Amino acid sequence: MEIKSSGVEAPAKSQILCVDDEPGILASLKRLLRPHGFDITLANSGTEGLALMAQQPFELVISDMRMPVMDGVVFLRQAREGWPDTLRLLLTGYADITSTIAAINEGQIYRYIAKPWNDEELVATVKQALRHRALEMENRRLQDLTARQNAELLELNTHLEQRVAERTEELSLMGQRVRKNYLSFIKTFSTIGEWRNSQIAGHSRRVAELARRTAKAMGLAEQELQDIFIAALIHDMGLVSLPDSALEKPVSLLKGEEMARYNRHPVLGEQVLLGLEDQQNVAAYIRGHHERYDGHGFPDGIPGEMTPLGARILAVADTYDDLCNGYLTSASLGHLEAGEVIRRGRGTQFDPEVVDVFMQVLYNAAPGAEDDCVYLEIQQLKPGMVLGKDLLTAEKVVLLTRGHVLTEELIDRLRTRELKDKVVYRLPIRRR
Repeated sequence: MEIKSSGVEAPAKSQILCVDDEPGILASLKRLLRPHGFDITLANSGTEGLALMAQQPFELVISDMRMPVMDGVVFLRQAREGWPDTLRLLLTGYADITSTIAAINEGQIYRYIAKPWNDEELVATVKQALRHRALEMENRRLQDLTARQNAELLELNTHLEQRVAERTEELSLMGQRVRKNYLSFIKTFSTIGEWRNSQIAGHSRRVAELARRTAKAMGLAEQELQDIFIAALIHDMGLVSLPDSALEKPVSLLKGEEMARYNRHPVLGEQVLLGLEDQQNVAAYIRGHHERYDGHGFPDGIPGEMTPLGARILAVADTYDDLCNGYLTSASLGHLEAGEVIRRGRGTQFDPEVVDVFMQVLYNAAPGAEDDCVYLEIQQLKPGMVLGKDLLTAEKVVLLTRGHVLTEELIDRLRTRELKDKVVYRLPIRRR
């Protein structure tokens, strides 16, 4: 009976080796199998069969059991050891059952065929054996292909993960550079805005540092810290609308139209940021930094927690620095006096919680607190050093922002600038 396979057929010219010591048997096998398209090779002993197998590949070997010198058991065992992919059939008589069992065990034959054989059954068995072998070889090929593709995919995934990690790192570094450049621009912009009024020079940077420290002590998220810091740097940019005569006066001396325009500066500051979608929190902090906790502030007169927390923090830091520098009144207050004014405004002008935290961080922010920087001249600088504070020109313009990492190229540019401007730079380098 011929057994159908799942679409895999034996090769059209399968190589078959027939081994028997009787020439008549070999001739009968050749005459029977050749018309079915098989290439038949004959060997009259096991020794000759092994020699032929060493010379060329065979898909199937048919061996007699009883042969002198090397019987079928020994031959098929050695054939299996040397060429495991070659299928093996055994021709045997009914009297050779013990030897047949040995051949099955030792030679691991595909099937045995009893003598005398039926021609149709023998041909069917040969075709079935070859299809079986073709299926095994195709399965092995597919397994090898799958293993190879899996290995290639694993390598590709590894390289992809590595590339993704590298690209992520590149984007992270790029983002850090963008943020640093953005903050540098904001600081420079706030400095330029203060040039019109020497009385408030450095005010925005001091307020930004105080507000940032207070917000950090209150446990705010990193993005909120940055938004508050940026809002503090540019909170007074609306003051550019005031005439020079008004800018030079303390706020307590402003009257009429000058006071009305001063009260509008938080609104103008918010309007400048109207088109920047990612800066709307900053805009809200700027608009609300002159609101009071009791609702008597400007421009909207909204009370308590209706004002964003960032604006309430900014209000305390801004007022404190204005008191210290005489911008609110005609006289400057000392740090202790200014702090006492802030404390008296707790719950009326200022958010009580913000005041409590601000007073805790005030000592560390006040002059005389421990400076965590060492000041080095250009020739003492080395690549990798980090600025612990902003580097300012004599005109209070920000050259480099706090946290900037020095490079060899940057040190060279500073050295060239120092020679051109005929100044000596001493950079605040963060202590390790």
